[in-house]
Order: sequence, then structure tokens, then C-alpha cells
Amino acid sequence: MNLIAFVERLFDQYAYLVLLLGLPLDFIALPIPPGNSTLTYTGYLAYKGTLSLWPSLAAALGGAWIGVTVTYGIGRLAGMPLLNRYGKYLFIKPSFVERTQRYYERHGNRMLLFLFFVPGIRQFIGYFIGVLRVPYRAVLLYAYPGAALWVLFFFAIGYGFGEQWTLVLNVVERYLIYLSAGAALTVIGVLLFRKWRRAPRKNRRPSRNAKKAEPAEEA
Repeated sequence: MNLIAFVERLFDQYAYLVLLLGLPLDFIALPIPPGNSTLTYTGYLAYKGTLSLWPSLAAALGGAWIGVTVTYGIGRLAGMPLLNRYGKYLFIKPSFVERTQRYYERHGNRMLLFLFFVPGIRQFIGYFIGVLRVPYRAVLLYAYPGAALWVLFFFAIGYGFGEQWTLVLNVVERYLIYLSAGAALTVIGVLLFRKWRRAPRKNRRPSRNAKKAEPAEEA
């Protein structure tokens, strides 16, 4: 409750600036105020009519996208030296970065749609995809929509549940990591299934061409 009271005081003093300036701090790994609570409380204020719905939602989306852009830019400009110097404090080893890069080359971009929901991961997504030099096109297609889904989800809790927002938020955060893991595994499963379905077709094509070529050789 002390955390929620802190968020409430910030909104009383700064209103929309909390979203435009506070949410980027969450992405910079300085969650002051914490993103989930801030977004849910914003939705609640919009429900009460204290804040206007569309301006508050626009400010929340803008703050999240600013956070993604800034951290992505820092990671891309600083590169691997950033992780080599500070990664040890986060238990990030170079071998882990290499494995993650290979993972991204296979199907990592789609995972950006869900990683923003994982506690403790959201704050490092921008840095990481910047260090890995993920193309900005992929950031536009996956990171920004992923951040938008995160904003809309927690905003909707406050707007939809009204006075019960604190209770619902506590329940959601308790099980959020399991929900995120389930969604991620579902996406991976779908991708692997699609890859498995395409594989036999590719394998059959050479054999058909070989059969067509056999009569020509006999002639």
C-alpha cells in the first residue's frame, strides 16, 4: 500500500508528466514509479474521470515508446562493451549474450510481444536488443507493439475494475510470470509446428524434380 500511495502522490502533483517521464525511467531500470502500478492507477483515474481517457492513454503509450527508443539507442551505441562492463553486476555473461543472439536469429523478434510482461526483464529489453543490433524495423514491428500491449493490459485493469484495481493488480502480478511463460511457450510451439509442417514439402520437391529428369537421361 505504501507503493500505491507513492504513485498516487506523484499523480496528484504531476499528472500526465508521470507517464511521459516516469515510464521511461522504468525502462531505464529505474522503476520510479513502478510501471505496472503506474499504468493501472492511470486507468483507474481515467475510470473516475480524474484524467481524460485518451490523453492519459496517449501519454502512457508515448512514455513507454520513449523508454524503448532511448534504451535501444543506448544499447546500440554502446554495444558489447556495455554488457562486458556492467553485465557482471546483472549476472549476464558473454556466453549468455551469444546464445541469446542465436535465439533471436531464429524466432526472438516475436518474443518481444510478450517479454514486456515478464517481471525483471522489461527493464533490460531495450538495452539488449540494441546491443544485439536488432534492426530498427524489428523494433517497430515487435518492440513497440509489445510495449503497447503491456500499456493497454495494465491500463485496462484500472479502467475496467475501477475501485477493485489494487486487488486485481496484486493477483495479476502474482501469476504474471506464469502467464508470460505460457504465452511464450505457446508462440514457440506454434513456430516450431509451422516449421515442421513446411519441412516435408521442401524435402519432397527435389525428389519430384529428380523423377522428371530420369526420362530425359534415358532418351
